[in-house]
Amino acid sequence: MTQAGLNLIGQALSIYDAELRLAVSNRMYATLFDLPERLTRPGVSFEETIRFLVERGEYGPVEDVEATVAARVAQARAFEPHYLERTRPDGRVVAVEGSPLPQGGWVTVYTDITAMKSQERLLRARSEVLSEQLLARAEELAQANRKLAAANTALEEARVEATEMAARIRLTTEMLPAHIARLDHDRRYTFSNRKLGTVMPGADAEILGLTMEEALGAPTYAKIAPHLDRALGGEADAFEITHDPSGRRIRVSFTPDRDGGEVVGVYALSMDITEEAQARSALAQSAGRQVAAQLTSGMAHDFANLLTVILGLKDKLGGMALAPEARAAVEAIGVAATRGGMLIDQISGLSGPRDLAPRATELRAFLGEVAVLGGASLPERVTLDWTVEGLEAPVLLDPDALRDAALNLILNARDAIGDAAGRITLIARPLRDTWLEIEVADTGPGFSKQALERGLEPFFTEKGEEGTGLGLSMVYDVVKLAGGRTRLGRAPGGGALVTLRLPLRQPPPGPAPMLVLLVEDAAHIREAVRDRLVAAGHSVLEAAGVAEARNLLDIEGIGLVLTDIMLKTDETGLDLARDAAARGLAVALMTSLQADAPLYRDAAAHWPVLRKPFSVEKLAAVLA
Repeated sequence: MTQAGLNLIGQALSIYDAELRLAVSNRMYATLFDLPERLTRPGVSFEETIRFLVERGEYGPVEDVEATVAARVAQARAFEPHYLERTRPDGRVVAVEGSPLPQGGWVTVYTDITAMKSQERLLRARSEVLSEQLLARAEELAQANRKLAAANTALEEARVEATEMAARIRLTTEMLPAHIARLDHDRRYTFSNRKLGTVMPGADAEILGLTMEEALGAPTYAKIAPHLDRALGGEADAFEITHDPSGRRIRVSFTPDRDGGEVVGVYALSMDITEEAQARSALAQSAGRQVAAQLTSGMAHDFANLLTVILGLKDKLGGMALAPEARAAVEAIGVAATRGGMLIDQISGLSGPRDLAPRATELRAFLGEVAVLGGASLPERVTLDWTVEGLEAPVLLDPDALRDAALNLILNARDAIGDAAGRITLIARPLRDTWLEIEVADTGPGFSKQALERGLEPFFTEKGEEGTGLGLSMVYDVVKLAGGRTRLGRAPGGGALVTLRLPLRQPPPGPAPMLVLLVEDAAHIREAVRDRLVAAGHSVLEAAGVAEARNLLDIEGIGLVLTDIMLKTDETGLDLARDAAARGLAVALMTSLQADAPLYRDAAAHWPVLRKPFSVEKLAAVLA
């Protein structure tokens, strides 16, 4: 039907694609140029048609046909909108109007204007009223109108293409997990992909026309304003801020928008990098602890040897007949040396290797256990209250490390309250969907100004000889290693307030019930581990050594081989683990070896290793 319609119009039409092949033409196209049927079929090349017309004399006498054809083809490849009038060899005048297509190729309309030109010549020859100048102007105006129509067609095609491109750009920016915007020199948003509320929860998505301060709020804008000033001054800037309302870490990049040499605005890119910042903080803390361990381990070892010698000499002196004053001095030496040994243990715990083992933890049960353990060390006049706000589902954290930290804070609060009556309060709550916040507050005198500034530093204490200064440092270390933050402050009633902010993460699903091959040479330990596995829904095969276990590896359906590293056989659990791994079986190892033992390091380099004793929850966390 479209082809029939094209055949009815009084103008010739041809459309060539990007490969310079005929896509569409009408009957007038063949009639006007007297073309054979083969040159009007879709797919015929532009070069073939031009060669036919050149050889027929359509473009007048030509000395070099191939050169003329090549020039016409090259001109077609660089096609531009145009309008021209051409007189054919038979005397007819044809108006040619061409326009490129966005996808390549072009459309051309040919109009026979011979009659119009004849009327113009007749009018020019016979008119006694119209002047030569008026006729010329009329002709120029008619030609200008035709050129204008061609230009308007090209502009309309460009407008449609620009509209489609703008829509594609908008769709692309909306799909990005970042806020992309532009601000003018007055700091008002002229473009936004409506992602601001996703990156900074609580902010409006529709911010066009607002200033940055109106869109972000005064506190957040105050952090960003100096960087925006530099960008408006012509200096690109990238920085990170903490969005206080949500607790999220945001990376912002500003790029000046220049018109010539003048800055007329700023492009802004904002991304939520909370998880990246948490991981980066944990990595930095781990690296710092490793360096501290390397620096202190040698000194601690030598110091421990010296203390051993001192305590030995103290015992030797204690067996001698000494004056009362000398015996008191010897006892004081013993107390000091013993306290020095305790200090070495605390330094080792602070700087030595500590691997967090996060697992699914019910916060209500966890805080209840902390309250029982901490309450046992409190006098009757001091009460311990705890509350969990929300957080019904389990969260992913290391309960052992966090329990030690919480008990340390409870004991610190007990010492701060002293002989007076008082209260210690533990509160756990979520901060949006990003952080788990645990507050420990007491009704004691609170932190001094110096303690607020330096309380987290190792060895800082205000307890005199009764304190080591490592308690809060241990808490800081545990929280930092998990990617969190520790903050000291004053409670509403004037006491001390310690806030632990940990990443709020959901635990991965635990392992489904499976068949476990358990290898342990100590029968009582094997029985205890078996009971825990069975209680968790797993089926268990048991073996006391490597040879016995190797004979069971071919049993179909084994989902895990759990073996002790040290077995009372010539082969170790590592030998069995290699055989099991070669058969495609999952492997986990358990041990009482120290982390710096060669067999422990060899095992940990390839498989999960659990230190005895361990719970099924720890095993599930390692496997997950």
